[in-house]
Formats: sequence, structure tokens, C-alpha cells
Amino acid sequence: MELKQHSDQDLVKFYLNGEESVLEELLRRHKSKIYTSIYLMVKDQYLAEDIFQETFIKVINTLRSGRYNEEGKFLPWVIRIGHNLVIDYFRKEKRAPIITSADGTDILNLLQIYEESTEDRLLREQTHIDLRAMIQRLPDEQKEVLIMRHYADLSFKEIADLTEVSINTALGRMRYALSNLRKMMEVKEVSSK
Repeated sequence: MELKQHSDQDLVKFYLNGEESVLEELLRRHKSKIYTSIYLMVKDQYLAEDIFQETFIKVINTLRSGRYNEEGKFLPWVIRIGHNLVIDYFRKEKRAPIITSADGTDILNLLQIYEESTEDRLLREQTHIDLRAMIQRLPDEQKEVLIMRHYADLSFKEIADLTEVSINTALGRMRYALSNLRKMMEVKEVSSK
């Protein structure tokens, strides 16, 4: 059977009817986009590969259990699974990703160009710890958009596509996330005086 001429929907039907070899074609078609969407969020090759493999295990298990019902939307469905696994990973690790520049350097460490005192360094490190803790306290939808925008450097269009919402909803979630972070910082300022 020539698989290239069939749609994803056809291949899923073939797979559900016992033709397991079609999974290779689905993987071949979409591996790059799925892996890239995961890598952009985690910025770590090995972690991205692990989450990519977990994603396909989940896809296979969902298909086999008969719970797949995203007719005609195979790729967005798989990307969403990968995206959810990334968010689960960050939740489990209880940390936000490190903000890195194109060459892989932690940007937070580059902010201080001058020779900082021990007190300045401790204050800066505590500020980063506080900010990461505040991000963890945001509602999941807001945290998700903030992480994808500022840590994974995705556009609002990409975020909207990955989270299956409108661009305006993604923008709104970001606005609320930043507003909530400001409020948490103000409360922290007041409580530390």
C-alpha cells in the first residue's frame, strides 16, 4: 500500500484496523514539527528526545485504547500531548526553565556586568528564586503562556496554536500573568518592609 497518498486520518484508521506499520509513516511525516515544538519549550536536546518518545508512547496508548477522536487533527493533537508533557515536566520539577541566550548562556547571569558584591549577588539570586516561585503560583493557563513566551521564545500565534485558543486569549492570559506577578511583587515588597 502506498501510504504517502493517504491523509493522517486514513493512516489512523488503518492503524486502528491493525496495520501497525502505518505508524512509521505518521512518525516520518510529523517527527520534525513535534520534536521542534517540544525542543523550543525545553531547550535541551536530550530532554526533548525523552519527552518526544513519551509523547509517542502516549499517542500509541491513546489510539490502542480507542480514546482518539480528533478526526482530521492528528498533528495538533500530538503537539498538544507533547506540550502537556512539557508542562507536566516543569510542574514536577517545580521550576521554571532557565532563560538562555542563543549561545546557551543563562541570561540571568549576564545581567550583572560590573563586579558585584556578595550582598548584590545574594540579593540577585534571591530575586530569581522569588520570581520563579511566583511564576509557579500562577494559574496553569497563565504560567503556560508566560513560560512559552519568555522562556521558549514562542510567538503569540505559536502559543495560540499549541494551546488551541485564539491569539487574543493567549494575549489576555499573558496580560493576567504579568498583572498577577506585579501584584505578588507588591505584596512581597510590603511584607518585607
